[in-house]
Amino acid sequence: MDALLLTDPGFWVDLRPHAAGCFPGEIPRLGGLEGQVLFATSGSTGPPQWLALSKPALLVAAAAVNQHLRVSEKSCWGLALPLHHVGGFGVIARAFEAGCAVRHFSQRWQAGAFQAWLRQTGVTHTSLVPAQVHDLVAAGLTAPPALVTIVVGGGQLDETTGRAARHLGWPVLASYGMTEAGSQIATQGPEALDSPYQPAPLSVLPIWSTRVSSEGQLSIAGPALFSGRLLREGAGWTLHPRAGEWHLTADRVDLTANQLTPRGRMDALVKVLGELVDPLAIESELLLLAKGALVPGSVAIIAVPDERAGHRLVPVFEAAVAPALRAAVLASYHRQAPGFRRLQAPLVVAALPRSPLGKLRRAELAAALGGGGASA
Repeated sequence: MDALLLTDPGFWVDLRPHAAGCFPGEIPRLGGLEGQVLFATSGSTGPPQWLALSKPALLVAAAAVNQHLRVSEKSCWGLALPLHHVGGFGVIARAFEAGCAVRHFSQRWQAGAFQAWLRQTGVTHTSLVPAQVHDLVAAGLTAPPALVTIVVGGGQLDETTGRAARHLGWPVLASYGMTEAGSQIATQGPEALDSPYQPAPLSVLPIWSTRVSSEGQLSIAGPALFSGRLLREGAGWTLHPRAGEWHLTADRVDLTANQLTPRGRMDALVKVLGELVDPLAIESELLLLAKGALVPGSVAIIAVPDERAGHRLVPVFEAAVAPALRAAVLASYHRQAPGFRRLQAPLVVAALPRSPLGKLRRAELAAALGGGGASA
């Protein structure tokens, strides 16, 4: 999909369904798809599917973000994410909704080139993923003065990298969202830039109603919620409309006075010796123990089924991590970890499998480990 198409008012009133990505074949002519935009997603787990979001819902989501970030017609949104991702699509929708300028960083991602592009275009607002912020920090690049806000989504930006980015002038704000919500559910406001960076809590945007189960599982309701799921069934496609006003997410959160703290996915929890363990929380602990020496995304904790313990927790490092650093971080972790959270001997791979946006492909990594794709 061409970014310029989304700046045309005709697109937003066109009732033909559009795919924000490469749809396999022709989009089916099904009732309920009128005026919908389709986004390919498998979530973090599960088979591929297409989520349908109405154009009015996407504009409602865009307006909520613009208002939260104080975007005006004098602002300029910068697109540095792929359009087939709801975060990238949302950038163009926000520019259209605000009636402001938009610029597209269309070249291959490179931190230095991105910094130069920002200086040339005068972009005031943009969205990035944690891996892109890390690249800016690793290169020691400073932010141009015109840049007001960077919304960081597609995963959590850790505290160490976030504070390093702020030190270099990059105005990073943490956010939490999902394709089902048309982008953001909760985002730090510009006032958070007056304090040292923290990955949470995040302010829930006013368009969302939220509730949390006794297990911490989040449900959301609001005008930007997806319309339904388009699934391949046999030789054809079937649209499954959203059931009800509320959408039960797969995420655990803490929610206090409309302030949300993500706690990981419900399906990420595993049992080890009868105790529930979150492998993602252990990854975050390792980063903290490394005090900035360990690159975010260079280690993953994979739960491997075990007949006796239920699961074994296996740390998998990228080969670029120095053996001495790897050993020091694990030793520090094991000095304070209870028995059920202890890790197995580490494995090393050339590179952890990631999506184009830098998200770890956990299922792919687990399958590779099962096939002997790593070494001790």
